Amino acid sequence: MDLPCLRWQEHVAQKWIGLETEQREQFISFEEIDDVFNYARALITPDDLDVLQSLSADHSVQKDAAQAAKCRERGNCSFKSRDYTAAVLHYSQGVCSAPPGSEQLSLCYANRSAALFYLQQYQESIGDMDKALNHGYPSHLLHKLEQRRTQCIKHLTLGENAKKVDINPALKKGSKPVSDGNVTFGTFGICSQAAVGFNPEKGRHLVATEKVAAGDVILSDRPYSCVLIPGRKEVQGKEIKHSNDGDILFGMEHKLCHRCLTETLCPLPCDGCSYSRYCSASCQQEAWEEHHRWECPLGAELMVMGVLSQLALRVALKAGKKNIQRGRVHANSKSSNPSFQTSHDGGSYLSVFHLLHHLNLHSPRLRFLCAFTVAMLYLKLSIAVPSLASRDPSEHLGGQLNSQLPEEKKGVSDGDQESWILGSAALRHLLQLRCNAQAVVMLQESGSEKSPVQANQEIRIATAIFPTLSLLNHSCCPNTSLLFSTGTSGAPHASEPSPEGVSAERSSRGVTVTVRAAKVITAGQEILHCYGPHSRRMSTSDRQRLLQEQYYFLCQCRACSLPTEPLGQDQPSGLQCGKCKGQFEKSREDAGIRYMCVRAACGHSVSSSEVSRRLLVIKDDLEKAVNLMESERPDEALGLLRRTQCQSGAILAETHPLQGELADATARAYATMGDWKNASSHLERSALATASQYGEDSIELGHQLFKLAQLHFNGGARGPALSVISKVRRLLCLHLGPQCQELQELQAMEDCLRG
Repeated sequence: MDLPCLRWQEHVAQKWIGLETEQREQFISFEEIDDVFNYARALITPDDLDVLQSLSADHSVQKDAAQAAKCRERGNCSFKSRDYTAAVLHYSQGVCSAPPGSEQLSLCYANRSAALFYLQQYQESIGDMDKALNHGYPSHLLHKLEQRRTQCIKHLTLGENAKKVDINPALKKGSKPVSDGNVTFGTFGICSQAAVGFNPEKGRHLVATEKVAAGDVILSDRPYSCVLIPGRKEVQGKEIKHSNDGDILFGMEHKLCHRCLTETLCPLPCDGCSYSRYCSASCQQEAWEEHHRWECPLGAELMVMGVLSQLALRVALKAGKKNIQRGRVHANSKSSNPSFQTSHDGGSYLSVFHLLHHLNLHSPRLRFLCAFTVAMLYLKLSIAVPSLASRDPSEHLGGQLNSQLPEEKKGVSDGDQESWILGSAALRHLLQLRCNAQAVVMLQESGSEKSPVQANQEIRIATAIFPTLSLLNHSCCPNTSLLFSTGTSGAPHASEPSPEGVSAERSSRGVTVTVRAAKVITAGQEILHCYGPHSRRMSTSDRQRLLQEQYYFLCQCRACSLPTEPLGQDQPSGLQCGKCKGQFEKSREDAGIRYMCVRAACGHSVSSSEVSRRLLVIKDDLEKAVNLMESERPDEALGLLRRTQCQSGAILAETHPLQGELADATARAYATMGDWKNASSHLERSALATASQYGEDSIELGHQLFKLAQLHFNGGARGPALSVISKVRRLLCLHLGPQCQELQELQAMEDCLRG
């Protein structure tokens, strides 16, 4: 939820409508963010506070022993049905809900340690037992912990001995340091073949100073700040039902560290709220010192106000008054020419401060929504945390700040000045995020844990602001690809979006983005990134409209400047005539939009509403089939998919994305039943649709071909497997780099096949 909840948007919209004409005109005339923020702050009334309090009641993050007990009971239900992953998630929610020092907290830790034991997470199980003891675990139950601890130590000892005896030579080979293109893995910044350029038309941007080879790393960046996106996803495994509470769903906010975004089965809770949780004590402490000690009392209000508002506030809190003041001074000085050079890394606040905010390009209503929302958050923050204005005596600005204030603001108290400067900065960042926020995505496995085949789904887990990545301008046919990594380690995740040259040391934890050249970039060429609308998947008119609405520019990239649309972009992608199999093209008639066969001898047409109805039926059948597979009923899923594929041929060509999804699901069903030959055949069809949708050099095709190589390998098809391995190796190297785990798996498969 990027924007505030709908009810808050409606409330602010009514407030805007209720303003006098002169008031609205005055607000629209403001050209400085300071004026916009202070004007909105002056409009807040007790009624507005009551509305926010009412909305926040639905998002309570207070500690509650009774709620912790309910979570523990649900965990016990999952534990009894041997769904230990679900049990851990319920117990973790109990850990986060239980008040510090309560008996419920110790019981939730102890129960979670039992579930972790059955998941073979022995070290983590011991850790939870220690926490249970530290929080007053009942003495009459201690024998349970003692027995479990003995078993954990036994398993850990056996595991260590096994490692000493059986060392896989392939792992030895893979453990050597690997060169990652032209940048040493683990560093941050812009590569030596690129530099920051500036011109009035493009602003600051990145240009290749030397030839950059396809696959080379161009830049690595850390976010200045990021916020985890709350969302609801059904827990993997068996369905959990409760008579009083219905189905229990968990979002990524229950499974990931709220600071570094690494996945964790046993999070540490915040002591003050039931929402925030962390993978380690260090992440917990760093988040607290950086921003959470001020955000914690506002947990419910931040949920109401949306992810972008929370991120804007977090950026301002992390920066602090001293850095904000430095940015303001820099902007007002002669050295603030837009072509200024700063250190472009995740710790550089100046590079964030100087991102364009487009104040006067945002619509008046949106501008008012942003300003009133931030003003309300800062009022609530000043009430909840009275010491905010003097959070750090070393940052007290005194007369230095007073000299930078508008004339009408001079003479007010230091506390009010410092609160005002933080609020104005937060509004600046919220306006910037409308054009500069970046979605952080990851590949998530879906399906039953018992299934031999897992499907991957790309999901958005966080919103972040990357100082260096924000330098890249948009192209509908970009020459780069992005990868995200989270936590301390793990495979990076490909994405398709929303002093320089000096690299910094890698932080021990956190989110990182790596930008690679997707093709050869010659010296002098601009380095470009796709903000979302891509030439392969959207018409020029639609792309330009979307970019104009969100980013306020008319795209004139190479794809948008072509005299005619690329083949296939001027008609619906992959729709075909059910009679002659010719392509359908969209046609506007007096009766409305219809899809006409391009073959004049045929003349068959279908209404737009009928096409939508057929596509909806196919999507519904696909969803039902996936649910059947996740319920361990692959034979029923296969029967439904076969019938749906027969029907889809009357409207979908082989290259339609939905046809690709059907083929992928069918391949998964066959693979689940051990029919590797048929599974491979259908996955080849899916790869054809993927190539049409994303391109022959895309990471999406690489993921499909990687699965195809696995299917051929499992089926003992040596020749086809080796052929696919050579193709997928090139794509994975291009987008993920030579150190990725998938390449090691491919090498192991190839060694086995050739051996």
